[in-house]
Amino acid sequence: MKPLVMSCGDPAGIGPEIAVAARAALGGSIPLVWIGDPAHLPNDAQWEAISELSRASSVSATALPVLRHPFAAPARPGRPDPAHAAGVIEVIARAVGLVQSGAASGLVTCPINKAALKAGANFAFPGHTEYLADLAGGVEVVMMLACPELRVVPVTIHLPLAEVPGDLTPDMLEQSLRITHRALIEDFGVAHPRLAVAGLNPHAGELGTMGQEEITLIQPVLEKLRAEGMVLQGPLPADSMFHAKARAGYDAAICMYHDQALIPIKTIDFAGGVNVTLGLPFIRTSPDHGTAYDIAGKGLADPASLIAAIRLAAEMARRRA
Repeated sequence: MKPLVMSCGDPAGIGPEIAVAARAALGGSIPLVWIGDPAHLPNDAQWEAISELSRASSVSATALPVLRHPFAAPARPGRPDPAHAAGVIEVIARAVGLVQSGAASGLVTCPINKAALKAGANFAFPGHTEYLADLAGGVEVVMMLACPELRVVPVTIHLPLAEVPGDLTPDMLEQSLRITHRALIEDFGVAHPRLAVAGLNPHAGELGTMGQEEITLIQPVLEKLRAEGMVLQGPLPADSMFHAKARAGYDAAICMYHDQALIPIKTIDFAGGVNVTLGLPFIRTSPDHGTAYDIAGKGLADPASLIAAIRLAAEMARRRA
């Protein structure tokens, strides 16, 4: 397969050190190229600058292949610097360009800090997902969090809880279901996807006594898509969807808001969860954690989620190929 490209993320976070650790753990099993300023890598890092992605396979066995992208300032672990913002954004765009051109088979992104990007470069997007969708031409995307035991998709993402009922719409729910269904087939190899859909309210509204959204909003969308042949459960009480026996009955859970989706997956597999952007014309995965400034540069960062993200991106690329 063609190599994966990895964007450096925030140089002051744990991205540089987990990139080096992930490459060391994987060896040459998955060709991978890191894009960033090598001056931001740990002092003892084994890396090699390359100019052509075709060299990734041979270099990956012994060192981290690096496409140089100079930054305006050195990195100080744990101390975000607005001077890094432009470089971080440029690296993401450069990595996307390589994937879109066909030179790379997928993108793995290291964590960014939205506040630092806004302060340093007036970054106009809530996060990676929205920026990647814009780079892809404004396509509609959804966020999936995945681990071996569970896949979850929040329909609404970074909203105050009080705003969720007003923001949630039938079109948004239908779009999330369609994109997830298609991605399970194309990228995860699930021939006949089964989706479980959570209710918004406690006990899925309990026949309208605890809220009407399940009756007026969620159920009509499910009935429409069932008529097209989709296998859908719900709306289900969220408090009984995530134990082991329930999880065995579906391939992905569609949740109405951020914490409804992320609490169960982070409880089940805190270190190994992967963020996947569904709906893009290219593959994108990311570790399911942030920059972790508090432990950056201290040798404490766990690369498990990044390793899982790299492996999942490679699996998806092989299926698409």
